Amino acid sequence: MADQASSSITIDATPDAVLAVIRDVEAYPDWTGGISKAVVVEPGTGGPAKATFSMSASGLSDEYTLLYDWKADGVSWTLAAPTKLQKAQHGSYQLSDDAGSTKVTYLLTMDIKVPMIGMMKRKAEKMIIDSALKELKKRVESLR
Repeated sequence: MADQASSSITIDATPDAVLAVIRDVEAYPDWTGGISKAVVVEPGTGGPAKATFSMSASGLSDEYTLLYDWKADGVSWTLAAPTKLQKAQHGSYQLSDDAGSTKVTYLLTMDIKVPMIGMMKRKAEKMIIDSALKELKKRVESLR
């Protein structure tokens, strides 16, 4: 069963600058831990419509494809098809202007095939989200 996890962070940059880094999917392996490959399969309006990723973390590896829906204030995505580790994935970055900075809220819902106690699964999702937000903040602020 899938549960939604979320977290927020404030980044010292404009929403446009933050969204530009999120939109640059093929650069994710340069700054995102665990992702070794990211390829835009289908370009879209506002950002990639479809991208494929290879990841490896904590002894687990997976290849998956995400379908994106870009908006002026963020992006949402869904897993295109089940993988060896994931049954489903839905996520989003919601951006809001915060007095010259940007508040970024990351929502993630994953349904995984690996049996895991609910509390451990929620902790893993929280670690994924917190790590992603910290890495995003570091990347965006390093490009200023």
